Amino acid sequence: MYRAVIILICSLVAATTSAQQKKKGLIPVGGPFSVLSATTEYIFEQGPFKSVHASTVVELPNGNIAAAWFGGDHEGASDVCIWMSIRDEKKGWSRPLRIADGVQSDYKTQYPCWNPVLYCIGKKLYLHYKVGPNPREWWALYKVSTDNGRTWSNPEPMLEGFLGPIKNKPIKLWNGGILYPSSTESRDEKHWCIHIEGSDSTLQEWWKAEIPCDTFQVIQPTLLIQGVGHMLNGRSYPIRLLARSKHNVLVESWSKDDGETWSPLKPTTIPNPNSGVDAAILLPSGFHVLVYNPLPAGKEWWEGRSVLKLASLGYEEPNDFYTFEDHTEGEYSYPAIIVDRHGTVHVTYTDNRARIKYVRLRIDTPAYMR
Repeated sequence: MYRAVIILICSLVAATTSAQQKKKGLIPVGGPFSVLSATTEYIFEQGPFKSVHASTVVELPNGNIAAAWFGGDHEGASDVCIWMSIRDEKKGWSRPLRIADGVQSDYKTQYPCWNPVLYCIGKKLYLHYKVGPNPREWWALYKVSTDNGRTWSNPEPMLEGFLGPIKNKPIKLWNGGILYPSSTESRDEKHWCIHIEGSDSTLQEWWKAEIPCDTFQVIQPTLLIQGVGHMLNGRSYPIRLLARSKHNVLVESWSKDDGETWSPLKPTTIPNPNSGVDAAILLPSGFHVLVYNPLPAGKEWWEGRSVLKLASLGYEEPNDFYTFEDHTEGEYSYPAIIVDRHGTVHVTYTDNRARIKYVRLRIDTPAYMR
């Protein structure tokens, strides 16, 4: 019955938004939700770097929004560092500041930084990131800020054998535990595998859950708890994992025991041109939204990343209801999405490796879905 209701809801059509939003390049399309308002901004017009990628977004304890990304001469260059900007509602985005680098203890060697992930636990803001010559040989570090990102602790290494979140944000469980979506790439580039890492809220106790990948080539999972009241009802809810793949579709797995064990991987019908995705839960409806590139992969790695959409996510195919980008070429990729305490949706993504774009959306749902 629940599955039938999900499919029925995903077949509805939402209202379109204003002409002003169209001028901003945000193109509304059909779907189960209505976009009440949309604002798009570049976090910076020009920064002290030639190339940027892999943004992350977070709501700070004080209510402001922060974003981070890696930037330097080009992806993989030794001068690539982690940069951050904070958005004040009145002042807009702050000037990008470098908050982490790959300078080694000899002060002579510098490795590139990769894939920052910002995440708050209570009043503490955590920055997870990677350092190393490439994604097959990198290692994981993290920093902590207790003043909303103004200052940071010295970098700390993750426990041996742990990488933390690879691209997408962790999720908090009903019991206070944290799940980190993670993955590895073999040095010969023939094997991509995902796994889950978990910790308590103090990051003192850690554990790992392996996910047999069989013949699938998958990385950079995103996690979704199935249930609006998972933070209030004091019990486990199923968790859905969606992962980027080399198979032209997203691949999924499920857990029914707070991430300790996972079902065998299987392909979904959701298109994926070997590009990163992210998802979040909408409150109060409890429905999920997915930011993704809906095109097939091309001959080159960047092909398939010229269109970026927002979709409602049932158990079957996604229902697109908003288009961020729609081009015949170009790269609009690696989205990050969160929903703040007021229900506002915040999205960041790469714009042709030159800038990071930020979009803020207010989304309405039919009364019977709330």
